[in-house]
Amino acid sequence: MRAGGESGSTIQSVDRALTVLRLLARHGELGVTEIAAKLKVHKSTAFRLVTTLELHDLVEQHSERGKYRLGVGVLQLAGATTAKLDLVQRAKPVSQRLAEVVGETVNITVLSGHEALYVDQVAGSAALQLHNWVGQRIPLHATSNGKVLLASLSEVRFDELTSGTLKRFTDKTITDRAELRAQVDEVRQRGYAVAIDELEIGLTAIAAPISSADGTVVGSISASGPGFRITPDHVPDVAARVVAAGREVSRRLGWHGH
Repeated sequence: MRAGGESGSTIQSVDRALTVLRLLARHGELGVTEIAAKLKVHKSTAFRLVTTLELHDLVEQHSERGKYRLGVGVLQLAGATTAKLDLVQRAKPVSQRLAEVVGETVNITVLSGHEALYVDQVAGSAALQLHNWVGQRIPLHATSNGKVLLASLSEVRFDELTSGTLKRFTDKTITDRAELRAQVDEVRQRGYAVAIDELEIGLTAIAAPISSADGTVVGSISASGPGFRITPDHVPDVAARVVAAGREVSRRLGWHGH
């Protein structure tokens, strides 16, 4: 296994850190001296690498032997990836049916840092937009998916994710935290969120939560399209279908609520 060097598009320190993780995965536990020898670097360099990884819970030190092993952060990363894949797989048939019924684009998102991350998309028959949003991030405060995710959070977490300036995308974007909090409270009560012209003029989106087996909101499902098709009169009907789809995906994930 190579320690890696800085050439082309690689970064030596990152390459070495990842090599440390692979070494620990292979050997179980290693001391700093052993890691340094295997990487062919000075002991101080190896110490800085494991210390940095330890700060991110990717490695942990055995208190008795002083050796390092993989930390819980690795499990959390793997678990998050598995959960997202499971969500996409279980939501797919539901998303496809919803897209067929409403004729609009259906998206699945999850909370990722301070934004919502698109993890799946299905285009409806009326959708002309061919852009694939999977893998892209959207702001929480200016989208229906984002507001659904915000509605699932504690007050402390809400404050963390909405601190600072809320970016304005259109004249309909909510940039006042108190107003956003009030709208998120309303989302929590009625079970779905609506965003009309908030991210871009002419776009209407309606989202509902997706819950895991323990009732924790793990994502959102939305239907979005142009405002001339999803008119204010049409919103309640689309919302009911989106909410039903969110509950169906939740049941597929083991949720037994109402």
